[in-house]
Amino acid sequence: MPSRNRSTRNVCVVTVPFSAVPLRRSRCPVVLGVLNVTPDSFSDGGRYADLEAAVAHGVRMHTEGASLVDVGGESTRPGAGRVDAATETARVLPVISALSAAGVPTSIDTTRAEVAAAALAAGASVVNDVSGGLADPGMARVVADAGCPWILMHWRGHSRTMQQLAVYDDVVAEVRDELRQRADDALAAGVAADRIILDPGLGFAKTAEHNWRLQARLDEIIGLGYPVLVGASRKSYLGRLLADAAGEPRPVDGREAATVAVTVLAAAAGAWGVRVHDVLGSVDALKVWRATEDAR
Repeated sequence: MPSRNRSTRNVCVVTVPFSAVPLRRSRCPVVLGVLNVTPDSFSDGGRYADLEAAVAHGVRMHTEGASLVDVGGESTRPGAGRVDAATETARVLPVISALSAAGVPTSIDTTRAEVAAAALAAGASVVNDVSGGLADPGMARVVADAGCPWILMHWRGHSRTMQQLAVYDDVVAEVRDELRQRADDALAAGVAADRIILDPGLGFAKTAEHNWRLQARLDEIIGLGYPVLVGASRKSYLGRLLADAAGEPRPVDGREAATVAVTVLAAAAGAWGVRVHDVLGSVDALKVWRATEDAR
């Protein structure tokens, strides 16, 4: 994890290239800004399909404080169908190349080794794999060879069928143990321990109750000893919590305050980072959290 400027109170800023030093928790969690260059993502599908719009949004998020802009070319919302690798690659590479040229650090959100390899060659610094390495056995070799950080998310199946797999006796214990196995497999494939980041996968093969339990007991995932990323931004369990009197879930654009609340809770629990759509809201909240912690 990059070091941060300790001389300026309340500020969380990256002061070295993202992947220049081993990952570790610093004064504030890092913020990953979501950039979906897809027509069908649950929150911003189609909004940044145009290259100019995508790059402008990525630059804006970086300016607002995103340590990484996480670029994805295939929707992973519940029920989404897959696109082929050529389509996914064609969507993400121009955006990653342009953002890299503009000095914006990026991660590639993909489950495919060939897409990850192309994105890393185009300038991406991190692989964010929602399948935790399960979808493509070639991913571990790509990451190990590149020496880049690898975000391993808890996953039980692709989007079209994943909610059928949301069956647990103890969701926290099972997610913890399955993430431990993902990390062990990565180590066995030659990925360095200080390159591994874990993500409990809120909303992926999880019910709302599962998400709340994982959020409440995040310390048990952090206890595995790896940096932990939390991705709750605008997800449906927040929308259902904020439903109106008729029981209609709050629309995605009305879930930002709830997302920021999760950001602060994740920071307090010791999370390494959060992945959000609205970067500025979470960055501001983390400054408030850090200032409060510094005053204790």
